[in-house]
Amino acid sequence: MHDPLHDVKKRARLLLRLEQPNAAINLLRVPESRTDAELCALLAEAYFMRGDAKGDVYSSSFFATRAEALGAGSPAMLAIRAIGAFRKEDYAEACELFGRFIGADSSPNAQYVYGLSCLHASRLAEARQWLTAALATDHLNPDYVEALEQVEQAEALAKPQIGSRGLSPSIKETNGISTDGGRASSRAGALDRPASTLGGVVGRRPLEAPAPYRHNALSRLAGTGRAAKDMHWLAINIPCQEACPAHTDIPRYLTDIHDGNYEAAYRTNLLDNVFPAVLGRVCARPCEKVCRHGWEGLGESVAICFSKRAAADFNPHADPVVLEPLFPPSGKRVAVVGSGVAGLTAARELARLGHAVTVYEKHCRPGGMMNQGIPVFRLPREHIEREIEQIRRLGVEIRCSAAVGETVALDALVADHDAVVLAAGTLRPNLLDIPGNELDGILHGLDFLLETNEHGDGPIGREVVVIGGGFTAMDCARSAKRLGMKLSAPDGTDWRQFPLAQSKANVNVYYRRSVQEMLVTPGEIEELAHEGIGMFTLVSPVSYLGKDGRVTGVCFVRTRLGEPDASGRRRPEPIPGSEFEVQADLVLLATGQFPDTAFINGPIRESLVAKDQWLKSGGTPATTHPKVFAAGDFANGASSLIDAIGHAKTCARAVDEALMGSRRLEDVAVIEDDTATRRIREMDEVPLQSMPVLPRAARTLTGEVETGYDPSLATDETQRCYRCHYKYEIDSDKCIYCDWCIKAKPRPNCIVKVSELVYGERGEIVDFIRAKGSEDTRLIYINQEDCIRCNACVDACPVDCISIQKVSRVVGKTADCRPQTEDHSCSAVSTTNGTN
Repeated sequence: MHDPLHDVKKRARLLLRLEQPNAAINLLRVPESRTDAELCALLAEAYFMRGDAKGDVYSSSFFATRAEALGAGSPAMLAIRAIGAFRKEDYAEACELFGRFIGADSSPNAQYVYGLSCLHASRLAEARQWLTAALATDHLNPDYVEALEQVEQAEALAKPQIGSRGLSPSIKETNGISTDGGRASSRAGALDRPASTLGGVVGRRPLEAPAPYRHNALSRLAGTGRAAKDMHWLAINIPCQEACPAHTDIPRYLTDIHDGNYEAAYRTNLLDNVFPAVLGRVCARPCEKVCRHGWEGLGESVAICFSKRAAADFNPHADPVVLEPLFPPSGKRVAVVGSGVAGLTAARELARLGHAVTVYEKHCRPGGMMNQGIPVFRLPREHIEREIEQIRRLGVEIRCSAAVGETVALDALVADHDAVVLAAGTLRPNLLDIPGNELDGILHGLDFLLETNEHGDGPIGREVVVIGGGFTAMDCARSAKRLGMKLSAPDGTDWRQFPLAQSKANVNVYYRRSVQEMLVTPGEIEELAHEGIGMFTLVSPVSYLGKDGRVTGVCFVRTRLGEPDASGRRRPEPIPGSEFEVQADLVLLATGQFPDTAFINGPIRESLVAKDQWLKSGGTPATTHPKVFAAGDFANGASSLIDAIGHAKTCARAVDEALMGSRRLEDVAVIEDDTATRRIREMDEVPLQSMPVLPRAARTLTGEVETGYDPSLATDETQRCYRCHYKYEIDSDKCIYCDWCIKAKPRPNCIVKVSELVYGERGEIVDFIRAKGSEDTRLIYINQEDCIRCNACVDACPVDCISIQKVSRVVGKTADCRPQTEDHSCSAVSTTNGTN
């Protein structure tokens, strides 16, 4: 029968006769080399002939062993194996292999290396025999003489005294195969290998077994990792999850969406970010800014936010989803002031921790800025109500129209509860102190949005100027444009349903910095243009113009950007003589807001509030009062919803620790074996899927502009995720340094030869030093930061030395809170609500 690889083998043999081992190796690097005896034998000879690196020693020995196992045994293969064992310092194996073909008629070099193996293996009588035989033939060879002297010294001391010269350069040939080049492994030998190592993709690592080597990426082979290096790996290698203030398990839920498991995807989001349907529409998306797919040369970031919305839109359960409690009732009572995202997040987390929680809200319905600050056309209210109801059903009581400081005193709350969380947001407006600020027609953006969103109507203007460049500015401008539809609506008609195109309001946004410094959601500036709203940057207001007590315009000065200020953004500097005026009958100030601490009155105020009206404690959850804590914007100042949620989760843990006297939760790494990421390289080329939106003619005051992905688009988008929670790692004990993975790598730095790894103070791997050549190569290292989880290295590896594991950051109970009989591998409580 014709051998389909006949031509490959024929050409390889010719290249070896021409002493071109590199070309032969490149030719023989085919999948069939794993199972074809002749291919293995040719590879063994090629690597042995090249002999210029540790990898050549390991690779030649490996392929010679496999060739023999497949039936292609020969004296040459036996010699390659023997010399490989010697150079790897496996002297017992070397003695056994040399003993199978070296005899009295062998060359003195062969007898010498056999004698050295026996010397290193403490088989002194055999060492003397073969070194004496070599010296008898070549009695002037100084290497032979020195080796025999070492045998005599070892015999005198009853133990071997091994010299440092190792394999002498004078050993040139054994059974006709060159032994030049290569070097011994830096490890002590096969007998020093730990009981459990990483193994390859087909292996299974024992749960909770410690990682054997410092250079292993994680502290455990599998199970639950709590070491600093584990958390460092998660932070570096899953950049989207690390950038998310709530640490949402983004790769897990993107995978679930791709698989059509919307229920699991929604639960993952619910566990981490509390408001999946809300954030799927209005999240600030810090995760997308760091997405590996958006790195240079890799394309555009995955649409993580839009995908999150798909998990909520297609969740098959119509009823609210209620999470399980983490601990039984504690008997502790906690009051939360404010029912925005921070207050409700803190309340939910504390309820799951077993505490009785009551939320006090001064408005008639809960939700805070979700209701008061975000327009309906961006966030339909039914999604807010559903996700608040999910919190209520955990036992959280929400008391509306209960203004702390008016209907109930903060001192009383502190006295009646074990802890109080202040989550009252930022309701104190930052009003510009410029001439004309007393004129009518000048409103802060939050007041404008509150009236518009709560009542479905608000102040209107034909010439509307919005000052600012953040989330509030965008919402004010788009809302004002829609309110302008009222100017052209006939009496008695429902102007709220009029199309945006009929708006008579001329709306423009003015911002003192450039677009690059704006803190807005991606795509919002483009939506301004689509809706006919102007955007002017590098301009700053200097005064208001008015007539008869009402604003008629604004005077601006042009600016240029100077050095960065405390926010990290470049400071705007006015350009003298560049002033200009614009008409305005309504001015909306989106110039920031601060926490309003006026409700903190009575004796407690002095201990909590500084002279500038901010909390004395700054942005930390704990305040200067042992029973009072602060969450979200009330502690940090105005930020995004996801920032407030992340801070509130941290605050809830701080409250729980204070109430219970110990820390009961911690972030851990759950390490699970896997065999593939189920990605193919073609997924990398899938373009970013745009969010479908209503045409301008169909946009109204209340109709949601972004209509969401359908299941097909959601699948197309989520397949783009690189699945960064997968870890590829090379088992240094199994690796034969053949370089096949390096040849197959798609990225320049995803697999590198290193001479040394750089470690942080807590044992985490922080960097690597690239090997300059074969002589200082200590490891073939998968650089996870550049890895795109494509599986090319696993597919190429001929020895199954590359493992694939899924590493997830989840919330686990601390050791003190786990039952003694609990399986530690299952102690991560976040994984009980859906798997991937």
